[in-house]
Amino acid sequence: MTRAVRLAGAACAALLAAGCAFNDSFPAPARVEAPVQAAPYLAADGLASLASAAPPPVTDGSTAAEADQRASLRFVALEDSDRWRLAQTHAEVRPQLAVQHFDCPLNTRLADDPPPALVRLLGRSLRDASIASNAAKATGFRARPIADDPERRACIRVDDDLRSSASHPSGHATVGALWGRIMAEVAPDEAGALIRIGDEIGVSRAVCALHYPSDVAAGHALGVALFEAVRNTPDYQADLAAARVEVAQARTLGRLNPGCAAERAALGQTPS
Repeated sequence: MTRAVRLAGAACAALLAAGCAFNDSFPAPARVEAPVQAAPYLAADGLASLASAAPPPVTDGSTAAEADQRASLRFVALEDSDRWRLAQTHAEVRPQLAVQHFDCPLNTRLADDPPPALVRLLGRSLRDASIASNAAKATGFRARPIADDPERRACIRVDDDLRSSASHPSGHATVGALWGRIMAEVAPDEAGALIRIGDEIGVSRAVCALHYPSDVAAGHALGVALFEAVRNTPDYQADLAAARVEVAQARTLGRLNPGCAAERAALGQTPS
């Protein structure tokens, strides 16, 4: 076993509490969906307005689309790398497990005992991201890289419904950008690192061949816009205050995620 595989194994074990595998059958959920009982922070008209402002996908056959395809193909170089395996873990967006994505900047291990207010904060904002990104997808269809090129590998297991669903904008990039900025408000002393992790959740979708880079960029922009709207709601501010207390307490417990060295190595890998 190589050192890279040992490190990736540690990262998977630490960053995802449920089974991690070093192959294309990795079972992490691929769709950005929140439980219907999780009420969004924003009203329906506000979410619709934000979704309608999202840029449309690039036009098939255009110069922009060709450049996007070339940029996407660069990520093939990361297949089976540590960054590829980190992208597998980033597919997990169930809040009680997804809190682990932010362990390393906080020097803690949140999923050992998921803080309820933080889970509520991420769950409700996930609902906002799900509604808005799905509404934006409905305005113009673009195929995913794994649909345009059936030989292209995805880093997680995909079914026919996912393969044929819309690529633009990336829902994971939306929720990643939103969550990273929320976490930066939860722990302002690590704001930059937390925002980066949220943004890398979106990059992981390009690594996984599930979205083109411009789809990730559009999802990111939607997530930032959602954050600016969500943070002004009273319910968000109440949940944020409670989550700050929980996370501050968790950071005093001395729990560490042993996958952080592997995560740092993975984040240093970029497509050639």
